[in-house]
Amino acid sequence: MNKSIKSLVILGSVGLLAIFLIGGFFGYRTDCIRAENKLDAQYSQDKNNYDNMRKKFMETAQVNQKYSDDMKEIWSNAMSGRYGADGSKALFQFVKEHNPTLDSSIYTKLMSIIEAGRNSFEADQKQLLDIKNMYKDLLGSTRGLLYNWALGFPRCDLSKYDIVTSSSTEEAFKTKQADEIDVFGKKK
Repeated sequence: MNKSIKSLVILGSVGLLAIFLIGGFFGYRTDCIRAENKLDAQYSQDKNNYDNMRKKFMETAQVNQKYSDDMKEIWSNAMSGRYGADGSKALFQFVKEHNPTLDSSIYTKLMSIIEAGRNSFEADQKQLLDIKNMYKDLLGSTRGLLYNWALGFPRCDLSKYDIVTSSSTEEAFKTKQADEIDVFGKKK
């Protein structure tokens, strides 16, 4: 092989390698930017969902409290109207009484709102974890070794995208113990 053909082959090989490196460089950069944008978007969705869920809980509970207060007033008025300020003094009352009742469906509705809100928030948290995990896989990939250094990825603090949890959950994972949950706040 003559010298010019050899030089041309070497130059072509270097040029082809440069094209692959540059293509990989831009492709990797695009993948990382997409992953970071997805993390930001999902994180914002998690905040949106949590805020919406919290407001639904609070507003529904306020309606339930108003209903309870109104029922107390109705009971009080019904009893004082029926029996007077001093109560009933009649020996026999032949009046068929109909006492007001508390509608249990308000509690059922609140429980449904809580359950649906929690399930939706859990799904959003799972999606955030999946996106974060895919990005970490991309960063740890073989092609990521060189490109992360050259491009400065990750550009964000990945700990920002940790899931929202509770202090009792954190304590349970720290101590490796979890006690039953006291739903109604009554101490034993």
